[in-house]
Amino acid sequence: MTKSIMIVGVGGQGTLLTSRILGGLMENAGYEVKISEVHGMAQRGGSVVTFVRYGESVAEPIVEEGQADLIIAFERLEALRYEHFLKPNGVMIINDWRIDPITVVTGQTAYPENIIEDLSTRHKVYRVCAMEEALRLGNSRVFNNIVLGLAARHMDFTREEWLKVISEKVPPKTVEINEKAFLAGYGMEG
Repeated sequence: MTKSIMIVGVGGQGTLLTSRILGGLMENAGYEVKISEVHGMAQRGGSVVTFVRYGESVAEPIVEEGQADLIIAFERLEALRYEHFLKPNGVMIINDWRIDPITVVTGQTAYPENIIEDLSTRHKVYRVCAMEEALRLGNSRVFNNIVLGLAARHMDFTREEWLKVISEKVPPKTVEINEKAFLAGYGMEG
């Protein structure tokens, strides 16, 4: 059976690194993996989506609407924007963080209120304040591994398998802080 994961965020939030960690984890476990990276205006803070599909045999990398087992959202509005991809029994891990898109910055639209609460009425949602935790760890750039740590609790891989692939995929001088970030998320309720 093929599993489908979406990672959604804004340019610069680490969606691509996160997809490489997931792909490496699944390859290490012996699965066939297909990854598709969809870049919006990533350099200008636009939406970035990555599809990760794995299983015994994976035909295509793209996740169809209503087929994602898991959505990992690094920003609230991105979770709302891509909720229609989630399966009825799927799970959303949402970083409780707000990044205003250009349409909000210029006053053309308003940023929706109560996004996570509204999504929770329709889906199984786990909220994480990963940026706050990353700042406590002393490095705001590792918030994505905090979110990934919480997501890992909803997947069938061991903590040790995760830590091994993180040490292989992040830059060598950042392994320790990225492992700490992952473990902080892994230890959260969810």
